[in-house]
Amino acid sequence: MRILLVEDETSLSAAVAEILRRNRYEVDAAYDGEEAIHFGETGIYDVILLDIMLPGKDGLSVLRQLRKSGIQSSVLLLTAKSEVEDRIAGLDTGADDYLAKPFAMGELMARIRALGRRTGQFTGDILRYGDLELDRNTSELCCGERRVKLGVKEYHTMEILFTNSRQIITKELFAEKVWGYANEAEYNQVEVYISFLRKKMTYLECDTSIKTIRGRGYRLEEQAI
Repeated sequence: MRILLVEDETSLSAAVAEILRRNRYEVDAAYDGEEAIHFGETGIYDVILLDIMLPGKDGLSVLRQLRKSGIQSSVLLLTAKSEVEDRIAGLDTGADDYLAKPFAMGELMARIRALGRRTGQFTGDILRYGDLELDRNTSELCCGERRVKLGVKEYHTMEILFTNSRQIITKELFAEKVWGYANEAEYNQVEVYISFLRKKMTYLECDTSIKTIRGRGYRLEEQAI
């Protein structure tokens, strides 16, 4: 899951981003309203954590602009304001949830997981396809008794394949979700990481494979019996 964190307090932003990354989320940070719009309008984020009190454009103005631009990312508003009127204004503007400061990180993580379930990004601690399992707690790919540790980008690449197992995933989507933006260099990196994952799947001796759909992308495929 890719998250945009919009928070102008740099120390708080750094602390929250670090915890999110330790929980295997891909995180980008923005520190003012204009920057938030620039990042958010790329459409690559599953969840946007958006502070209301921002320099330049405030969070509600950012949210209005993103929704006007057709951005469907789930938005969790973060603010020191806790009055009912502010919560109503945020939700009416297009937010999906609301969390008042100061907040406990445990509650923030739970709300992010809940937003992920709404968008189909969270399916439990163990993802399964064919004879493969992806352990979200340990970042391990498993087949039977064999297990192999995945690097951060390997893990996110495989997670995309698992959570979209009925679809063909384009290089462009991998590049945006794993690297944050798409250009020729990132397209080449996709091929490299798919190769890494195939080697690890060979080690696992699994029947499931990553199939290349020429000119379109990749998908997981079970071996026909």
